[in-house]
Amino acid sequence: MKLKTKLTLGVGLLFLLIVLLSVIGSVYINKLKSDTEKILTANYNSLEFSKNMLLALDNISTDSAIAITDFQKNNRLQEKNLTEFGEKEATQNLNLHFNSYLKEPAPSKEKLIREDLAKIMSLNMKGIERKSDIAIITATNATFWIVSLGTVCFLIAFVLLFNLPQTIAEPINQLTFSIRQIANKNYNERVHFKGSEEFNSLAESFNVMAEKLQEYESSSLSKQLMEKKRIETLVNNMHDAVIGLDENHFIYMINDEALKITNLRKEEIIGKTAHEVAINNDLMRELLKNIDHPVKDPIKIVRDNKENYFEQDIIPINIARTGEKEKKYIGKVILLRNITPFKELDFAKTNFIATISHELKTPISAIKMGVQLLGNQKFGELNEQQQELLKSINEDGQRLLDITGELLNLSQVESGNIRLTVDRCSPKEIVQTAVKNVEKLAEQKNIAINTEYLLEDTDFVAADFDKTVWVMNNFLTNAVKHSFQDESIQIVVEKRDSFIQFKIIDTGSGIDEKYHRQIFDRYFQVPGEHQNGTGLGLAISKNFIEKQNGEIGVRSSLNNGSTFYFRLPVS
Repeated sequence: MKLKTKLTLGVGLLFLLIVLLSVIGSVYINKLKSDTEKILTANYNSLEFSKNMLLALDNISTDSAIAITDFQKNNRLQEKNLTEFGEKEATQNLNLHFNSYLKEPAPSKEKLIREDLAKIMSLNMKGIERKSDIAIITATNATFWIVSLGTVCFLIAFVLLFNLPQTIAEPINQLTFSIRQIANKNYNERVHFKGSEEFNSLAESFNVMAEKLQEYESSSLSKQLMEKKRIETLVNNMHDAVIGLDENHFIYMINDEALKITNLRKEEIIGKTAHEVAINNDLMRELLKNIDHPVKDPIKIVRDNKENYFEQDIIPINIARTGEKEKKYIGKVILLRNITPFKELDFAKTNFIATISHELKTPISAIKMGVQLLGNQKFGELNEQQQELLKSINEDGQRLLDITGELLNLSQVESGNIRLTVDRCSPKEIVQTAVKNVEKLAEQKNIAINTEYLLEDTDFVAADFDKTVWVMNNFLTNAVKHSFQDESIQIVVEKRDSFIQFKIIDTGSGIDEKYHRQIFDRYFQVPGEHQNGTGLGLAISKNFIEKQNGEIGVRSSLNNGSTFYFRLPVS
């Protein structure tokens, strides 16, 4: 608990008790005052009135008129001062007896009057005794509470008197001793306070200071310089380009590889900001452009008339200083990883695929043409076995032609040579063209293709017609392949904000959710299914759609069918 909190609680409680003591004292004093006033104003006055009436009764025989007036005056005052139980009846009897006495004086009637006055006086005397007892009880209670609260106040004050000075003085004495030890260069000294949070924070700050002083005392400048040289040698011999920036983007480190690819000299840029260097250096300008959000695509740099490719990686530097827990940002390192050999291999693979696919397409087309001529029976009739064989050759030839087409598309995707002709296209025309291409395939399994358009005829999409139809063909072909006999496939085209969405919904076996992220990867095929493709169709579809600023995705689960969709901007 904080010392401030302790003081606030102790002194605050003492203050509250003193206020409470004052309130209780005032309440009981007012109550005693009230009880005393009741005795004086009620019972004492009734006794006084009764005494005056007795005196007047004694004087009736000598001074009749004045005594009667005096008796009646005090009697009226008594009638207004009825405070005790039974006093009203006694006063009424007194009036009756006095009036009867005035009409016909008699000793017996005088006796009754005196008895009535005696009863009134007796009732008021008992009232005085009762109210005195109440006042005594009130005084006793007041004494009890005042003494109790006074005792509690004394105890709290006693505890504060003996504990507070020690609580404050002891940590200060210990801290003073530790400061003297630090002044004598005894940096191993530490303080450990127990108690309030303020002193704990003070001890922690002092220990951090001592730890830093010990670190600085034990460190050696020559050792630091040697370690710096080792690190610089290690960084300079790396095959990756390394550029170090501090928190204000000043360049404090650059290795030899980075100097080669930037065509800069070390003495020209060390100590300058990266923005100053970027004014006359295209590569540095490109790096700064992506410094907060590094691009995934490799950076191409031409060096010695040769294209070199580098992956950019931005590594923030956060350190916790000695004795501190929170990390502080002190700069970042730009790392350019040379991936030129891998890129060259990838280009070679892409060129190989493109060449092989192109070379295969011509003979496969010739085979397809020969099969078609034989199927027309222009060179003679074929028996049933020959027709079956010809059908099998035709299907395999078509499959090879599809594979070579996909490989050619893939080579275009990888080489970045996709030629897009984005135009204002009708969504209905795209769907109708794609459906027409797969009608025969759907008829073989008796699958119906239903189309639903949730948009206006005036809604057009910005798309490459052929590439988008190719994607629709791929989705529909996959839907037919994975649908059961006599099922149906639904195509839904709708406008969503600034996009036109195309959905192909089938009722097939579905795809497990764990494969959704991989389904659009090259060569990936869902395990356990009948594999009769290359695994390239969805990867090519994804690239075609994204190159047109669109989105592509899938929603599916096992035994619940699949929904493949893509969105393209409204034209």
